[in-house]
Parts: sequence; C-alpha cells; structure tokens
Amino acid sequence: MDYVSALLPPVVMAAFFIGLVRTIVKSQGGSNKTKEDAAVDAAFARAEAARNGAPETPRA
Repeated sequence: MDYVSALLPPVVMAAFFIGLVRTIVKSQGGSNKTKEDAAVDAAFARAEAARNGAPETPRA
C-alpha cells in the first residue's frame, strides 16, 4: 500500500493541472474574446492618455 500513498499526490496534481489547462484553453476566444479585447484596448488607451498628459475619459 506504500506505492498507492506515494503515487496519489502526483496523480491528483496531474489531474488538477489537466483540468486547469482545459479551462484555460476553453475560455480562449468565443464570446469572451470580444469583452477581453475591449478591456485590453481600454487599458492601453488609458495608459497612453496618462503618458501623454491628456485627461482620462470617464468609464461607461
């Protein structure tokens, strides 16, 4: 039974890692992609405005 207790933690961690990778891959693209792209574009615009000294536009 020592081999079971020795193999259990790596097997559990591997299963968790596979689930994490699958979740990340599934969340790429689709309906979330437009929202994520818009959020990144807005963050870049705010950073550029701050660097240029222009006042920030209010958030919607």
